Order: sequence, then C-alpha cells, then structure tokens
Amino acid sequence: MLYTVLHSVVPPLARAVWRPTVEGLHHVPDSGPVIVASNHLSFVDSVVIPCIVPRKVVFLAKSDYFTGSGLRGSAQRAWFEGLGMLPVDRDDTKAALASLDTALEVLGRGEAFGIYPEGTRSRDGRIYRGRTGVAHLALTAGCPVVPVGLTGTPDIQPIGSNVPRLAKVSVRFGEPIRVAGEYDGVPTGRARRDLTDRIMAAIGGLTGQEPAGVYNERPVDA
Repeated sequence: MLYTVLHSVVPPLARAVWRPTVEGLHHVPDSGPVIVASNHLSFVDSVVIPCIVPRKVVFLAKSDYFTGSGLRGSAQRAWFEGLGMLPVDRDDTKAALASLDTALEVLGRGEAFGIYPEGTRSRDGRIYRGRTGVAHLALTAGCPVVPVGLTGTPDIQPIGSNVPRLAKVSVRFGEPIRVAGEYDGVPTGRARRDLTDRIMAAIGGLTGQEPAGVYNERPVDA
C-alpha cells in the first residue's frame, strides 16, 4: 500500500523537477522476473531508476536506513520501504550472502530486482570490474538482465551534501541479455565470470566510462 501511494507521487514529481533524458525504456519487460543491472555513481541511483521504470524495481539498501529512531527515523524507513527497498547489513558477510537468496525470492515472485555489479559506487567516475553475484542470480533464476547506464547522478547529491540539486541526468537502458541455454555445459565459475563481463561491457557501452580494470573496494567509512 505504501509503495503504491509513494510511487504514484514521487516518480512524476522527480521527473518533473530533474527532467532526465531516458533512452531504451522499452527494453524493460512489463512483467516477469528481470534483473536491472546498472553502473553506480551516487546514493540517488537507487531512487532514479525506480522513478523511471514504470514497474516496481526492488533494490537492497543499507540496514542503517531502516533502524533510525524518532520521527525522522520513521519517515526515513517509510521512504525506503515505499520505494520498494529491502534492508541488508553490508558489514555482515553472512547477511550479504543471504541477500542473494532475498534477490532470488524477489525474482521468483516475477518481480524486477535492481543491482550494481560493481558493488559500491565509483568515486572517480570510472567503471569497475563486476562481481559475479549478478551472474549467479541471472543463471539461477534463468531471467534476462537489462543493462542500465547512468550519467549525471553524482551532481544531484554530491558526496557530503544533504540537499539534492538540479542536475542533468541521463538514463539509458540496453537490450536485454538473455541467459536461457547460453551456458549449458559451461563450468559454473567460468559461466558467471563470462556473463558478468558481458553485462559490464554492455553497461560501459551505455555510459562511455573509462574501464578501471580492477574491483572497486568500499571505503571503510562508506
């Protein structure tokens, strides 16, 4: 109910304010399980994508956002829940692994799941090597992956800023990468690595970012 109410208000308002440039939205299927895999530049990426895609896209968010107290904590929790986000403790290895099961449950319900294969946001604008969790989900669920390229989102809320700003944002959706039958007989590890690299290449093609060639490690204070 909360999601329905917020999604009827927030996306139209956000689009009216920021007027993002959107390309290829038709590549996102109207129904059925799908993974929406994007590059990651800003905290607001997880708000921008759900505001653009007509259907619900479930993202995982830091559990800290759901545990605040008082009026502010309640409002923040309602906001994230209303956007369809689910809490995950990124500092707990077991919880992080369990988040993959949560994602599979979302896909199993025929919903869309949003993920950032880089793991954490890029602070230098380059695109980093993808982690294979996205391929694990796609191959296990047998669902397509729609690559997404975001540009301009760091300008909406720069690191250290608490107030959103007007900025020129572009959201490009690429053709779905389908996995059904693509990796039959291929060793699991090789299949996950190859598919992940294909997904990251597709995302990079949408953004034009310089490849970093390495994994992006999350800063201790992130």
